[in-house]
Amino acid sequence: MANRILISAQEDLALPSWFDEAKIEGYVQAVLNKLNLDGEEISILFCNDSYIQELNKNYRDIDSATDILSFENGEKYTDEEGDWLQAGDIAVSLDTLPKNAEYFKVSENEELKRLLIHGVLHLNGYDHGEEHIESGVTPTDEMLVLQEKTLKEFEEINLI
Repeated sequence: MANRILISAQEDLALPSWFDEAKIEGYVQAVLNKLNLDGEEISILFCNDSYIQELNKNYRDIDSATDILSFENGEKYTDEEGDWLQAGDIAVSLDTLPKNAEYFKVSENEELKRLLIHGVLHLNGYDHGEEHIESGVTPTDEMLVLQEKTLKEFEEINLI
């Protein structure tokens, strides 16, 4: 089987020139394959800071923008193609993406790939507790170590 990756954008959001739904979908599919995850349905929404701030406020009681949010679902269903896991939804702020890249001193391409891996891991039960990726600091948390290891395996991929 494979995975279902559903890409969308916030209504009326001006998408950057690099935005290529097929490339993003292919990358997430490759990440899921690398992590041996099959039969997952994931929706990814690209949005701006005000939209993700509203999501953060409504669902986490945090009234500020963030780079990425993951909403794990875990429901299962069957259709004519087989059994599926609705892994959940990911929201990525295109406003915060360049800010993160600058902070971490990496390309926006690398940061986007990192965020997508991060979201996929959260949807599959990983949590990093209070530890976060910090500029110049090697992570020790299992999720963040796996995230960075997976990211290295896809360094030749260009989404941007």
